[in-house]
Amino acid sequence: MSKGWKTKSLRILRTAKPFVFVVLIVLSFRSSIADWNDVPTGSMKPTILEGDRIFVNKLAYDLKVPFTTWHLAQWGDPRRGEVIVFYSPADGVRLVKRVIGEPGDVIELRNNQLYVNSRPADYGPLDPEIVAEMGAGAERSYVFHSEQIGGKSHPMMEIPSVNTDARWSDPFRVPAGHYFVMGDNRDNSKDSRSYGPVPRDQIVGRASRVALSLDPEHYYKPRWERFFRALP
Repeated sequence: MSKGWKTKSLRILRTAKPFVFVVLIVLSFRSSIADWNDVPTGSMKPTILEGDRIFVNKLAYDLKVPFTTWHLAQWGDPRRGEVIVFYSPADGVRLVKRVIGEPGDVIELRNNQLYVNSRPADYGPLDPEIVAEMGAGAERSYVFHSEQIGGKSHPMMEIPSVNTDARWSDPFRVPAGHYFVMGDNRDNSKDSRSYGPVPRDQIVGRASRVALSLDPEHYYKPRWERFFRALP
């Protein structure tokens, strides 16, 4: 290698060093402090739509070593009704679901109604504006509710013709150190009813709001009304 080439290589390395440092800082920030998560499926409709990009607060419960799930410190735990991001126990894919059961809770479905510790969830009418975001004809295919668990209400939808009890009905006690999660699109969600409860150390953080939203069915047109919307 010629002396000129060595000099040029060193100059390139010196120039690139600050950029590499910045990239490492940004990636470390996203790994352990805050991040965003794309939502490609409708398992959390009507709360989260396909094309939403949600903000993930990774400091909501604990502090982790960047690029790992190792905990450095912990100051809280997910609560019933919160939306969390976690790694699936089935295949390690990062998912977004709602916490239905905390450690020790007993979860049941009776006649498609959710029970937590033998207490039925409360159901009421859902805001028509939220239903309208599902598109024309949605009310003919789905039933929409405002579901309340743990003193907190959130949107929920189900398919009247589907018997959820047939898929999962036995009372289930959430083991220590685990959380039972379900999608708000109750009959179109692969969740703890299929892959079991989520270990605490696989929870990434809490999803707090929609950062931005692009409509995949209309050439990724921005849905401005959803930008920065808080998640119930």
